[in-house]
Amino acid sequence: MTTPVSVAFEETDLDAIATAEGRVAVFVTPDGKLDPAARRVNRLTKGVLARMVEKGAFEKKKPGDVISLGWPAGLAAEALDVVCLPRNASITETRRAGAALGRAKGDKAVLVLGGSLRRPGELVLGLVLRAYEFVTHKTAEAKLAGGVTLMVGKPDEVKAEAATVQALAEGVFFTRDLVSDPANHLTTTEFAKRIEALKDLGLKISVLDEAEMEKLGMGSLLCVGHGSATPSKIAVMEWLGGPKGEAPLALVGKGVVFDTGGISLKPAAGMEDMTMDMGGAAVVAGTMRTLALRKAKANVVGLVGLVENMPSDRATRPGDVVTSMKGDTIEVINTDAEGRLVLADVIWYAQEHYKPRGVIDLATLTGAIIVGLGNENAGVFSNDDDLCKAFLKAAEAEGEGAWRMPMGQAYDDKLKSQIADVKNVGGREAGSITAAQFIKRFVKDDMPWIHLDIAGVASVKAETAYAPRGATGWGVISLNRMIADMLEQE
Repeated sequence: MTTPVSVAFEETDLDAIATAEGRVAVFVTPDGKLDPAARRVNRLTKGVLARMVEKGAFEKKKPGDVISLGWPAGLAAEALDVVCLPRNASITETRRAGAALGRAKGDKAVLVLGGSLRRPGELVLGLVLRAYEFVTHKTAEAKLAGGVTLMVGKPDEVKAEAATVQALAEGVFFTRDLVSDPANHLTTTEFAKRIEALKDLGLKISVLDEAEMEKLGMGSLLCVGHGSATPSKIAVMEWLGGPKGEAPLALVGKGVVFDTGGISLKPAAGMEDMTMDMGGAAVVAGTMRTLALRKAKANVVGLVGLVENMPSDRATRPGDVVTSMKGDTIEVINTDAEGRLVLADVIWYAQEHYKPRGVIDLATLTGAIIVGLGNENAGVFSNDDDLCKAFLKAAEAEGEGAWRMPMGQAYDDKLKSQIADVKNVGGREAGSITAAQFIKRFVKDDMPWIHLDIAGVASVKAETAYAPRGATGWGVISLNRMIADMLEQE
């Protein structure tokens, strides 16, 4: 796994600023106020910060913006990063400031003079998340990245706060690595092995193979992988850190390690991006890693359906009828609408086996959600207002875009089949909604449920505030916040 950059916490030592190598970061308020560390830097650099203030360098800067000066006089550092940040900066502003430093960092060590920061842990989180780089398959010798040193007034207190930051970063990085890895490396078998390695963190892991799934009647999931030489699996992660016997929250992820579309073959252009079609399963695995690392006082079970959707003489054909674990028959109209077929059986298994207090599924499910919401928001579908509000509140607090979408009988009617109980697609219009309606058929009437369509946010073509181009790790931080707020405050 990609290792987050190391972070050390030290007591503020103004005399150490002049000799620090790599980069030095200092904070200035939008109205030009300097804290003691900034005043020391100003003296060392012969008044450069004062001149920046006088010349109005910060007048048009937003909180979190950075002005970088190369080879500053009076400092041994190669660069001085001057961060515009108000004293009462919000969580989002502070994280964005950290992300800006992470973007500028490169492989250099960074001394952050954070004595005036109200939320140093949030700055560290932003910095660590943005300093991510996936280099697993590059042959050039990787440069050893310099660490981050945060100088603050009470380093021991900040260090304790940063333990949660480390857990979040590791969960996000685990998710990003999984999404970034190509399908010839991240097969269903390899994915299951990486999940099994989470035993070392205290998670209870079990893996269902095809024979076991056949006995359970999982014809919906199994039909997706028929065309692949790679065996289908379900990996289950249990974290029982809450009250003994209390029903867990179930997180369910779509784990299609590669999606050709099957017999309903996708166009060649852009098919290489389908290595990210296991993004939902990656978020579930990353969230479970975070919960275990921070020893969450909650009961949560994560289940991921791992399959590969390939065309072959064994592949499911359009028009075939399969039987789900629930017992419903499904007419497969389009084999490229496979993620919902996987989720149907895993969600039903989760309900039957764990009797959860609620189910949240995540999937890179539809292109339609990208048409509707772009890359800014995940689509949120739910049958339970309270559970949905809890997630939306957590996502807003963490700055991860999420937007609730409508559901209803009119959309469900589009899934009527003449030869089976239901068909797996409902036409082009409202494609993300009819997909959610299909999944809802496999959610029991009294079960609170959320479906998160993350097709637009799991992997993106341009860098985001907290990630370079590619895998984002969207969802880990919001789910962690929701679990903390909903299950660990009781």
